[in-house]
Amino acid sequence: MTLIKKFEEIVAWQEARKLVASIYKLTNSGALAKDYGLRDQLQRAAVSAMTNIAEGFDCDSKAEFSRFLGIARRSAVEVQSLLYAALDVGYINQDIFNIEYQQAEKTKALIGGA
Repeated sequence: MTLIKKFEEIVAWQEARKLVASIYKLTNSGALAKDYGLRDQLQRAAVSAMTNIAEGFDCDSKAEFSRFLGIARRSAVEVQSLLYAALDVGYINQDIFNIEYQQAEKTKALIGGA
């Protein structure tokens, strides 16, 4: 088993980074771009998933790292919930919802060690 020396090597962080990129692309166009509250919350939740993995990696204890991973996982779930809001008000279609939801799900699963 290889020892991870940098947070950038963590697969969950890599997937969270992809989630951030796709959420920013999604939220910077169309009607969603004009709903500043929903747009900003989606962006913040995605960024929180990524940054909490990185921040937790630099903790002094496994317990503290685990706490940060829990926050990151919940942020990925928050993205999923907010995607429902975007879908329900007609900002995104079902296909876009499915793609973004699956990326958040993949991120969440990797954070959780699945």
